Amino acid sequence: MDTISILTLRLAEAMGLYMILIGIGGLASPPRWRAVMDDLNASPALVVALGFTVFVVGVTLVMIHSIWTDPLAIIVSIIGYVALIEGALLLAVPGPLIRIGHWSTTFIRAWAIIALILGIFLFLAGLTGRATISV
Repeated sequence: MDTISILTLRLAEAMGLYMILIGIGGLASPPRWRAVMDDLNASPALVVALGFTVFVVGVTLVMIHSIWTDPLAIIVSIIGYVALIEGALLLAVPGPLIRIGHWSTTFIRAWAIIALILGIFLFLAGLTGRATISV
């Protein structure tokens, strides 16, 4: 896959690897993810810590990679914006996200498979892609 930036390729690899690991974790131990949601529900401090971390990652991604030139760059940029918005919501109004998270635990295996497939796609796209400048 061709993209305009080497940064896009490296971020795609990192995001892909993260999603692969999340997918494997979801398939290997669904009860652990239910426990994570229970812990988030019980600990406002944990929600703030998670929200801050996700927000910082999202802001950083948006600041260094807001590129809308090709499909891979767009996917990487969208992931950055989603992280920024998710982190902001966890800090400002966490209730709805926590409820959605609890609801989604009934589909952990499906989410894990989706994460695994998207992760493999992103990782391979980053690993095998080329950074070129089109004129």
